[in-house]
Amino acid sequence: MFTQLKNGQKLQSIVREVEQQIAEVHKKIDERIDSNQFRVLQSFQRNRVSDSHFIPTTGYGYDDAGRETLEKIYAEVFGGESGLVRPQIISGTHAISIALFGILRPGDELLYISGKPYDTLEEIVGIRGTG
Repeated sequence: MFTQLKNGQKLQSIVREVEQQIAEVHKKIDERIDSNQFRVLQSFQRNRVSDSHFIPTTGYGYDDAGRETLEKIYAEVFGGESGLVRPQIISGTHAISIALFGILRPGDELLYISGKPYDTLEEIVGIRGTG
């Protein structure tokens, strides 16, 4: 790659130097990756995940062992009380709105301590539109 660049040799030297400088940071990142991957694999083993957990269901998804097991795994891995994992949750705003609709009732007061919510939440919290 560097041979095709005008200052390729100089750039290659700089890249090697920087890579040496950040090698310890990359090592720590790799260690964290290994640790997290091990935690996920342990959770899969504890929850006895098998190929049957990946078979799609039909209907309303009652008694969907795969979905229920995946939610247990997410809760364990992320240290939560429980998990909600659905492909229908398409964005962070969607996830936040689900959480707010789950804990707030009409007429409840919502305080935001860090300033006005971002624009995609304005309608959800009632600042704009019919929210």
